[in-house]
Order: sequence, then C-alpha cells, then structure tokens
Amino acid sequence: MEPIRILLVDDEEDFRQTVAKRLAKRGMHVRQASNGENCLSMLEKEPVDIVVLDVKMPGMDGIEALRHIKERHPRTQVIMLTGHACAQDGVEGIKRGAFDYLSKPIELEHLLTKINQAYDKIIREEEKEREAAFRASMEQQMIATERLASLGTLAAGVAHEINNPLAIIKESAGWILSILHKDELKDMPRRSDLELGLSKIQKGVERIRRITLQLLESVKQTDSLVSEVNPEELARETVDLVCKDASAKDVRIMIDSRPDVKRIWTDPYKLRQVLINLLTNAVYAAGPGGTVAVMIRPTNEGALITVQDTGQGIPRENLARIFEPFFSTKPPGEGTGLGLFVTRGIIEKLGGAINVKSEFGKGSAFEIRLPLHPEMEDMPDASDNPGAWLVNVEG
Repeated sequence: MEPIRILLVDDEEDFRQTVAKRLAKRGMHVRQASNGENCLSMLEKEPVDIVVLDVKMPGMDGIEALRHIKERHPRTQVIMLTGHACAQDGVEGIKRGAFDYLSKPIELEHLLTKINQAYDKIIREEEKEREAAFRASMEQQMIATERLASLGTLAAGVAHEINNPLAIIKESAGWILSILHKDELKDMPRRSDLELGLSKIQKGVERIRRITLQLLESVKQTDSLVSEVNPEELARETVDLVCKDASAKDVRIMIDSRPDVKRIWTDPYKLRQVLINLLTNAVYAAGPGGTVAVMIRPTNEGALITVQDTGQGIPRENLARIFEPFFSTKPPGEGTGLGLFVTRGIIEKLGGAINVKSEFGKGSAFEIRLPLHPEMEDMPDASDNPGAWLVNVEG
C-alpha cells in the first residue's frame, strides 16, 4: 500500500517538526507548510490525502484555507487543529467540510486515529465511485446485450425476407438496363433518365445488401483461425487493398513501423477485416488532400496498431457513442453505423482492445492493442494444423 500523504500546516515550526518526524516514523509521507498561502501553493504542485491544518495562523487563517482546499481539492480530507478555548473554530471547520478537529496540545495516538479514519473515508469514497462506474458500465453492457439479442432474432429473418426480393429487383433492373443498351433503343426519348433511375435502384439494392450482411456479421458466431502474424506485413497487405480508393479520393496512406515489432498470434482474416474498416473510415474522414498514417509499435504485451487521419476529428459529444450499433456521423445513405460496432466486437474476441483519441478540427486516431497470444479456453489439438489453432470468435 502506498504511504498516506500528509501536509502539516502550522506556523509553529517546533511543533511542525516534532509532529512530522513522529508521523514519518509511522510510515507516512509528510510535507510541511508554515501558513495557508504556502499550503495552497504546495497542494497545487503535489496533492496529498490529508491536510492537518491549524486554525490560528497569521495571514490566511485555517478556516479560509479550508474553504480553498475544498473548492480546489474536494477529495482531500482536512483535520483542523484548534486551541482549547477555540473549539467553536473546529465546529465551524466541520460545517465547512473538515473531517474532524483536535484541540492542542494534541496526543499523537489521537491524531493517528483521526488520520487513519480520514484515510478510510477516502478509500470508501473511491470504492463507491468505482462501484458506481462499474454499475454504469454493466448497465450499458446489459443494454448492448439486449440489443444484440434483438438483432440476433431479427437479423436472420430480415436477411431471408429481404434478400429474396432484393435478388429479384437486382436481376430485373439489370435485365431492363440490358434492353436499354440494345441498338434499336439507342434513340429512345429520355433513355439517359431511365438509365440513371436504374443505376440508383442498383445502388440502393447494394446498400440494403450491405446492411443485411453487417447485421448478420454483428451477431453470428464463426470459427477463427489463429496463426502467427507479422503486424507490419498484414498492414501493408491491407493498405494495398484500399490504396486505389484512397488515390481516387486524393488521400495519401503512409505506414510507419518499428523494426522491433513482435510477431503475434491472432486471426489474420479478422484483423484484416478490422483494418480495412478503419482505413476506409480514415480515408473518408481525411478528405481530398488528407493523409492517413498506419503506425505499428511493439508493447510489453504484444503490438499496438494505430490508424490516424488528418480529418476534422470527432465532436466530443459523439466520442462515447461511436462504437454503438447504428450510430453514424456520415450523411444518410453513406453509412450503416455497424462498422465500428462490429470492429470492437472482433478486437475484444481476439483478446485485444480498441479506443479512439480525437481532437475536433485536428483528426482522429484509432488504437488497437493486441496480445502476443489470445486467451483460448478448451484449445483444440493443433496437431492436424501445426502453427494454427481454431478458437471461437463472435464476428
């Protein structure tokens, strides 16, 4: 356990030195201040757990110093020191947020008891905050789980019921377009308008098909082939797949990799799917004349892959929502809102983590942390396929 950090504030130097030495012998980290102004200055530079604060001091008294401490450092607990005839000052301090007060001359054991009680309060408050954060996180996970359950029931039916008529629409549109291209109809009035309409139908069909595929991908369970992968080689292969689209949009893609990047055990097909999605989003965000950088760095646990763009960034209010299903910042018709949702699911199933850093107006960076080896329970015998194992991964 880290030592309790104490700031002892008193204008009587001999008293301070004596108490500080005795507290230090008990394993506490003690600093000293001679007045209220010095106390506040020291707290700005290095916060502490508990301030032991004399009430009667020249210049800023203890009550005024307490007010500033509670405004600027609300987590810090304060124990007031008063004279025997000034107990009312201690009561006033408690009203203003002090943990407790002691009357001088103090007994060290009594002071130690109060310090430990104040520190226990800090620990309890931190535990309450962690519990509240955990509960909030669990509630969000429960909501996401319920959404997934609904999606799972809905996706199969939607895919079956929609894909069949879509196939008919697509085939019919193609058939009509082939008729329009015949020589006998080359002078047909408003032929170009009909071709434009059929083109929009085909694009709409393709968009619906992508949505149904992503719906199925977000809820289906597939086997994943885990093998030894060079992150830099995989990144370069993926960049080659999207470079044509990037060039058409006048976006430059760079790869920055360190020579000491370790090979990792992961599913190259799933990881390639993730990188394609992130690179496609980054090219869109960077815009004409922009740049996308793929950086690969070693970590103690495995590898860090960062996809960074020079776009406009993500507004602060959207950062917490970008991994939610169906949330998209793209204009209607250009995004399904499932890409990052599926991406996070894949990375987590591979034993990694993904997060985003973004400053509005300066671009975004998506960081993927992958372990050297994914956690695998009930790992099957790999003797039939040396160097590769099957693990269960939800897409």
